[in-house]
Amino acid sequence: MYLCGMIELSNITKSFGLLQVLRGIDLSIGAGEVVSIVGPSGAGKTTLLQIMGTLDRADTGRVVIDGTDVSTLGSNALARFRGLKIGFVFQFHQLLPEFTALENVMIPALIAHKRESEVSRRAKELLDFMGLSERISHKPAELSGGEKQRVAVARALINNPAVILADEPSGSLDSQNKLELHQLFFRLRDEMGQTFVIVTHDEQLAAMSGRTIRLNDGQICSESEQTE
Repeated sequence: MYLCGMIELSNITKSFGLLQVLRGIDLSIGAGEVVSIVGPSGAGKTTLLQIMGTLDRADTGRVVIDGTDVSTLGSNALARFRGLKIGFVFQFHQLLPEFTALENVMIPALIAHKRESEVSRRAKELLDFMGLSERISHKPAELSGGEKQRVAVARALINNPAVILADEPSGSLDSQNKLELHQLFFRLRDEMGQTFVIVTHDEQLAAMSGRTIRLNDGQICSESEQTE
């Protein structure tokens, strides 16, 4: 049984052909942590995040998320688990352009066959939390970059996931929107107990995180923890 962390990785390796990208990663992330993963291009950051997010499988090792060993799940069970337990935020928000902000937020919960009236209520609550209650009927083309990314965060939260995984979430934002997004992550941690794992090149965000994991050549080369 894995009970000590929200995410437990044990001896994770991954190769693509002859290229070994991850070389025996052991990592524990607790509930309510905001953890940044940093390192040079090619260090294995995105591959590690994809394995955590069950979008790819490790060659060896175990991945345990919220008490479930996802390494043992078949494809259909894994897809259901991913939809309910993991939220994703990407660099370029990945909103569907033909849908409103409200509809974009609702989509993952509707895919999970949740009741539409309850999903709509929850989506409106999340958009209000994001300061977007006046923008729910706007489509992505009518939103600013910062607003789009906040809609994407609301969408990631709609199924009350165990963890949110973010891949360069502030990479496409200007300085002001970047700061606001960073502050939002910590507000969500403080007010909702949300767990975040963030791959970033942004040293400011990494410095704000509770813990920073540095990768190099597919291995963890250092960890640093911020003091309150």
